[in-house]
Amino acid sequence: MSVRTDFPYGTAREDVRIPMPDGIPLYARIWRPVTPEPVPALLEYAPHRLTDRTAPRDARRHPWYAGHGYASVRVDVRGHGCSGGVPGGPYAPYARGGDGPVAADGVAVVRWLAAQPWCTGAVGMFGMSWAGALALRIASLAPDALRAVVAVCAADDGFGGAAPYLGGSVVAADGHAGSAALLALAARPPDPRYAGGDWREQWLTRLDALEPPSRTWLAHQTRDAHWAHGGLCEDPAAVRAGVLAVGGLHDPYRDTVLRLVSRLPAGRVRGLLGPWPHAYPDRGLPPGPAIGFLQETLRWWDHWLRGAANGVMDEPLLRAWICAARPPATAYGELPGRWAGESAWPPPGVAPVTYALRGEPVEVASPQHTGLDAGRFVPRGDDADLPPDQREEDAKSACFEFPVAAGEPVEVLGRPRVTLRLRMDVPHGQVAARLCDVAPDGSSTLVTRGALNLSARLGPEKAVPWPAGAYEDVVFDLGAAAYAFPPGHRIRLALSSAYWPWLWPRAGSEAGWTLDPAGSALVLPVRGPAPPADAGVGFAPPEQAPPLGAVVPETLDPPRPPRRVVRDVAAGTWRLQAAPRPEWRRIHPDGLEYAEDADEEYGIRDGDALSARVRCTWRIRLHRPDLGWDTVVEARSETSCDAEDFHTEDELLCREGGEAVFHRTWRRSHPRTAG
Repeated sequence: MSVRTDFPYGTAREDVRIPMPDGIPLYARIWRPVTPEPVPALLEYAPHRLTDRTAPRDARRHPWYAGHGYASVRVDVRGHGCSGGVPGGPYAPYARGGDGPVAADGVAVVRWLAAQPWCTGAVGMFGMSWAGALALRIASLAPDALRAVVAVCAADDGFGGAAPYLGGSVVAADGHAGSAALLALAARPPDPRYAGGDWREQWLTRLDALEPPSRTWLAHQTRDAHWAHGGLCEDPAAVRAGVLAVGGLHDPYRDTVLRLVSRLPAGRVRGLLGPWPHAYPDRGLPPGPAIGFLQETLRWWDHWLRGAANGVMDEPLLRAWICAARPPATAYGELPGRWAGESAWPPPGVAPVTYALRGEPVEVASPQHTGLDAGRFVPRGDDADLPPDQREEDAKSACFEFPVAAGEPVEVLGRPRVTLRLRMDVPHGQVAARLCDVAPDGSSTLVTRGALNLSARLGPEKAVPWPAGAYEDVVFDLGAAAYAFPPGHRIRLALSSAYWPWLWPRAGSEAGWTLDPAGSALVLPVRGPAPPADAGVGFAPPEQAPPLGAVVPETLDPPRPPRRVVRDVAAGTWRLQAAPRPEWRRIHPDGLEYAEDADEEYGIRDGDALSARVRCTWRIRLHRPDLGWDTVVEARSETSCDAEDFHTEDELLCREGGEAVFHRTWRRSHPRTAG
């Protein structure tokens, strides 16, 4: 990572409050270039709190943009950080109608920025994950001043894009645990250094308005109006801004990139799909290689906000990293491979190649702990994020192999598809499909995967029980892949009837299903010889502004393993324990001591789908010794199930100076209508 200190412009920073139409002020931090001329504005609009949680990241990119002649603005959404109001829903970008307070506020912020005397009237939005999805949603509302968007690792659809549902099944990993995280994050108090003397009153008002996010998710287990009227996928034609869609091949939201480059007009969209986790592509988190992302986005802003003829729209419609074969590992510093370019999507040089499954009908009843080697649902660069060798998982699955002949590799770019002829004797079940690269030594590297709740086989908006004893054909796509299977290796399709803790199992699903290979196939999007667009695809090394200067304090506590599996042989139970990264403990230059800590546990017993349990605790401390301010937020979420219902229990405890100021427990049963 190169740290840049010399820029074309000097930079000034100020904190302001932007009034919303209903009078609620949103807290904003603005980095502006020192110039008498008006400049375009860039907006990052997110709930993640600019005064603490994202401050280190903000310091590296907003001043960089300001130094290149843009007013770079970071705004906390209402009810978060030092903004006024109460928090909205956990996935406000996808709220019904898409025009709730969070999205409407975003439109108002865009218009406010455009109207400032220091702004030319042209505004761009960027963000990662939640903020990227919100930028896309606001772009679909088409405020006149919004000319360009950069969305990184963002879902365009709240239901089908990724968690909390995958293939129509409820996601346990990073789903229910994520509910506890979002509850804790929303419960943090305003910082008195920036929010003022009424911070405690604001905090208590917010706490009274909070609801556990999982209660909303589990109330909508099909793609009903709650999901269908939000996001971007319902009406991409409404977007008038230029969209740069960026995704990581190890991120669950990567399919957004392919959907956007296929659905938006080619003159307004470009896609970038790299070897990254759920992170900005310049952070250097494994796997890499990292790229000069800020430089790349600067070209995007210059074209769309300044009208620069810099050739950015002459780039291939999609630039993707084609991964080369590598041994399986839970982390990589950099992945082997190369950059490739496609001028259209679907690309003319990629053809569907069908691999027919062979053999007699096979019964598949995978052990309930199949899936413990799936890796983290949302990888973030930790040492144990990625799937290890898949041989143990393959042994619990029905596997079909296709050798790669001598000569050229089989290069895949796009979303593989499976067609499966299945018979099931129970009304509910699920199928997980994994595409693996099997090396000559037998090691199995996961390339991509997909899943289907068999009740959703006729569409995610329906829940149709399986007719007992009948054969039906089901078709579903796997996640996007960009991978070259080398000669001498084998392409393996592994099919399992369980995938815990990614997918929550249904009662009776222990029986599995029968697969008839005669009516089943794997279809791979196989890329032909490298097209001309491959030539010259590349990026500058990463470059950022100087870091914030936060200090990570030393600790005597032994580091916890990021992921650990505990097996009780006698009881037949399995527990997956997960812990977050340690960088969430730091001291900021303004004196704030900030710490987050979490524990997740997923348990199941073989032969009993109803034994599945999720428990997550999340603890956040914000401490200012100079002000005598010391607050702690603790959230706990537990979910279990029976044949008819999910049962959730969420608890929130908030302390100030060691004394409890808020304590609430929510308990609810949710009918298992589909998930």
